[in-house]
Amino acid sequence: MKKILLSLIVSLFIKSAIAQAVPGQTFTNPLLPSGADPWVIYHQGYYYYTNSLQNKLMIWKTKDVSQLANADKKTVWEPPAGKAYAKELWAPELHYINHKWYMYFAADDGDNNNHRMYVLENTNADPMKGQWVFKGQVGDATNKWAIDGSVFEHKGKLYMIWAGWEGDVNVQQDIYIARMKNPWTIDGSRSKISSPLFDWELHGDLPGNPSHVNVNEGPQILMHGNKVFLIYSASGCWTDFYALGMLTASANSDLTNPKSWVKSKQPVFKQAPQNGVYAPGHNSFFKSPNGKENWIIYHANSEPGQGCGNKRSPRMQRFTWKGDGTPDFGIPVKAGEPLAKPASNQ
Repeated sequence: MKKILLSLIVSLFIKSAIAQAVPGQTFTNPLLPSGADPWVIYHQGYYYYTNSLQNKLMIWKTKDVSQLANADKKTVWEPPAGKAYAKELWAPELHYINHKWYMYFAADDGDNNNHRMYVLENTNADPMKGQWVFKGQVGDATNKWAIDGSVFEHKGKLYMIWAGWEGDVNVQQDIYIARMKNPWTIDGSRSKISSPLFDWELHGDLPGNPSHVNVNEGPQILMHGNKVFLIYSASGCWTDFYALGMLTASANSDLTNPKSWVKSKQPVFKQAPQNGVYAPGHNSFFKSPNGKENWIIYHANSEPGQGCGNKRSPRMQRFTWKGDGTPDFGIPVKAGEPLAKPASNQ
């Protein structure tokens, strides 16, 4: 017991010493007062960030992602009124594919039942400049409800993953995958690779109609060694039980085959009431400027019962890898705790 107490004291002393001795080299969460569904991409020395703003798409640009509050930012696109994609713009993502920028987002006409995914294209080297051109809806032939689209390349092939409905009624959100023939066109049929299954994925009671919705959403790809991990958000975002789950596949498997994926039985990142962090989820991943550190950015609430509103704020923390090659995200860090910034390439 004495050794444990001594170790804790030394750890706290070191953290305090670092924060005081290296001013400007630490940061604290949250990064912004509000910002759901945070997305970060690092490209040619700059971080580009975006999050859900409901009625427009905005990009932040900075060399120091921990200082988003002071970053340059610009509204790059606003939907024209009266369109099927004019309202409720959710979970935008910025991707650089074949020397062009693409921005994916979900939107509807004011009725959630009509949510579908869309994409914009920009040929300028800097996504803050040039013209964003609306390429249209991106989806499979079923044209079912769809949100949270993300794309990734693997072994020379382009894929899209997203959250969607099996049918036309809001009872459950599943995760789908499909091949793409280009950044704005899905090629072939969708495959359902994850549905809510375990108890921790099934928190979704609502006061109205529907009275309950099971949720898997916000899929993100993370590759390491010979494994492909799909990290997703489970349970309703309106609950404090919103958490991250994980699917694992071999890098050599057919990623569109549901049998290639194995679901972890426990969440890999969940609420930490002891740290005042609730409903952490809808994340993305990025590397430090020197390329050696792995980081996760996610949104969370600071109090229980704050739901899916504008109380959700973006936070980030470094993560490592376990001996078996799986990610170790730890627990959500307390707001205001000094953390070392992502390592620079200087």
